[in-house]
Amino acid sequence: MIFSEQDLTALFVTLKLAGLSTIILLLIGTPIAWWLSRSRWRFKFFIEALVALPLVLPPTVLGFYLLLALGPNGPIGGLMDSLGWQPLAFTFTGLVIGSVFYSMPFVVQPLQNAFSNISNRSLEVAATLGASPLDRFFSVAVPMAKPGFITASVLGFAHTLGEFGVVLMIGGNIPGSTQVVSIAIYDHVEALQYSQAHWLSAGLLMLSFVMLLIVYGVNRRFSGAQK
Repeated sequence: MIFSEQDLTALFVTLKLAGLSTIILLLIGTPIAWWLSRSRWRFKFFIEALVALPLVLPPTVLGFYLLLALGPNGPIGGLMDSLGWQPLAFTFTGLVIGSVFYSMPFVVQPLQNAFSNISNRSLEVAATLGASPLDRFFSVAVPMAKPGFITASVLGFAHTLGEFGVVLMIGGNIPGSTQVVSIAIYDHVEALQYSQAHWLSAGLLMLSFVMLLIVYGVNRRFSGAQK
């Protein structure tokens, strides 16, 4: 058998984490990206820098501070502990929170670029026809930003697949709960089990490559349709 039961479980946890994180990122990132693309606030670059921070921040640093916040002695973990709830550190929910923070720029930035390319005239025409701001957003902005949504979804999903430092700091390495494929690969290499590490690595490599092909294919098709 190529993959052990523990490897398959790690793969399932990874796919579940990536899928759930991507959905949450789209729900949170879409209004943020829309506001960034339309706002004329002179200090909005602070928000843009905050969103982009995970691009330059070492994953272990982000994971460390999230661990402090979500742990039993942190502000969030302490509040949950006082309410009788389990702290989020070393849980799957904690992994989701860390993944959302870590992959935020890979979702917000493509959406912001897509929204920025929408002309004001299209929105103004919809307004003259009686469309409310919410109607204009869903009937005009969202369809026109479709390539951006596809790019954001694929990049957010693919980026979560390869997480290591953040998930290791927040979730540890609990098989069946917080062990993801990247950590399983590290465990195999550490145990000199190169064959198992190769199969897992090759699987992630192919999956990530296919996702990038989708992104470039969609962007090329959309660019060709605009010419």
